[in-house]
Amino acid sequence: MSTHTLHFQPRQARAQRTRLARLGDMMARQRGRIALLQWAIVGLYFVLVAAPAFLPMPPEEARMFNSLTRFAQFAFWGIWWPFVIASMLLVGRFWCGVMCPEGALTEFAGRPGKGRPIPRWMRWPGWPLVGFLGTTLYGQLISVYEYPGPVLVILGGSTVAAVAVGIVYGRGKRVWCRYLCPVTGVFALLARLAPLHFKVDRTAWDMQPANTPAVDCPPLLNVSALASASQCHACGRCSGHRDAVALRWRWPGSEIVRSQSGDVGRYEALLLFYGMLGFALGAFQWTMAPGFVRAKQWVATWLVEHDILWPLADNAPWWVLTHYPQASDVFSWLDGAGIVAWLVASALLVGGCAHLATVLAARLARADWKVLALGLVPMAAANLFLGLSMLTLTQLRSEGIEFGWLPQARVALLLLAWLAGIALGVGQLRRMDVRGLRAAAAAVLLAGAAALPALLWVRTLDLLRAF
Repeated sequence: MSTHTLHFQPRQARAQRTRLARLGDMMARQRGRIALLQWAIVGLYFVLVAAPAFLPMPPEEARMFNSLTRFAQFAFWGIWWPFVIASMLLVGRFWCGVMCPEGALTEFAGRPGKGRPIPRWMRWPGWPLVGFLGTTLYGQLISVYEYPGPVLVILGGSTVAAVAVGIVYGRGKRVWCRYLCPVTGVFALLARLAPLHFKVDRTAWDMQPANTPAVDCPPLLNVSALASASQCHACGRCSGHRDAVALRWRWPGSEIVRSQSGDVGRYEALLLFYGMLGFALGAFQWTMAPGFVRAKQWVATWLVEHDILWPLADNAPWWVLTHYPQASDVFSWLDGAGIVAWLVASALLVGGCAHLATVLAARLARADWKVLALGLVPMAAANLFLGLSMLTLTQLRSEGIEFGWLPQARVALLLLAWLAGIALGVGQLRRMDVRGLRAAAAAVLLAGAAALPALLWVRTLDLLRAF
């Protein structure tokens, strides 16, 4: 949207806008300053991603305040990603619209680009699922949390792809962010919980002249029909447009409660079940799981007994499997296969159980299972935040900083997510007018779907010892 359109709003209408709505209007007016912030983040991003990859590996005693590599590791995995996840639950996709370096770069690259039509294959709704699973798995195989080279390969590679898509298809829009970003599907699901969103008053919209300038919407949304925060990047550019768009508060999770069939796609629900719950859980827990070690030892013994030794070789390059002999950290082909098997098994177990329970609950409620699946978003968010914050705490522990209250906080987070999921499920069933035994049985199934990942966290971290 051209920011000058705000000045043509009637004076009385502007005066009646709430303080929060005026904050959204300020975002629309201050696009220049927001752009400066974005470019500052882009500069910091390039330093943290690229520079450590070309530095010598820091010694074991290095700390984040005397080593750029350690500082970058903490910045990305200790602060950046955990709190990006948390921000989605509070302010929606504000990170995407205002702070994401890839979003800024792909939009900038598209302005002088070729502007070709977006191909049909790029619009396939399954790319967010494929991207999340692929980057998660590859990151585990090359130890992206521990070493700067893998960070440059994964994050740098994603950035290069975002710029390339912007040049070819962008036209100044965020085509990469809308269709291909590996975490756009995750952010779209989490943002449905956010209490802050841009609301469109359709009646006010229709009252304005038809020749009002169109909205400059980076993620290519039809703003007049905007009813969900899932794809909105909360950039503020549409605030005040046609005197009908305003930043507003809403009850957390209210969008999920009122969701209907057609509001959520099949691939979104599968991402929730098998990606955010199952696959991510396996990625966070395989290094701590005794069963993983025992299974790998059993397979290794069997291979040796049958004189099959090539899977035990550790000759893969670092960009295929972790290979840092100077740090005594080398993966064999068996290690790589074991990680793949563990993550797939976790996805099938946790995601499959949640999927089955949700489908059964939907049959009892005579509802769309994809809609009921949204009740698992709080547990998926807790799963991601808990797993990523473990990296934060590991790095702080290496600096001598520990927190004695962490086990209790983790249990509280899991319990809160579980109860929030139950509340959302019950709210959905009430909106669907499902009552009696069918409602009770469906609610129990939905509660069970969210309970399994929570119980696996409790078991893996042995959290009950704190009580």
